[in-house]
Amino acid sequence: STMAPREKRSKSTTADVVTRDYTVNLHKRIHGIGYKRRAPRAISELRKFAKLMMGTNDVRIDQSLNKHVWSKGVKNVHFRVRVRLARKRNDDEDAAEKLYTLVSHVPNVTSFKGLQTVNVDAEE
Repeated sequence: STMAPREKRSKSTTADVVTRDYTVNLHKRIHGIGYKRRAPRAISELRKFAKLMMGTNDVRIDQSLNKHVWSKGVKNVHFRVRVRLARKRNDDEDAAEKLYTLVSHVPNVTSFKGLQTVNVDAEE
């Protein structure tokens, strides 16, 4: 009894261009990391998160997000951060990747309680 062959799903980039807001728990991602490596590790974890969610190898961290992560210094990184992941077309002449992900900070989030991942209509 063999399983029915299911259609091959392409990578999660099927929707092509999309923007979503996520809450990232940085606290669990930098748990056990030495003080002097916390903020740098938080940035690379955000990069990893974006790659996981959006399936693009080209991930660009917005300046505002970088400033926010570093705002309490190298060791006191915020427990959680609300980010906007925008998967965009790469307009470069001959980039290796067709799409890239821009990770930006969603400001003025007072509480992360009950926040869901939401699709954002493209602002363009």
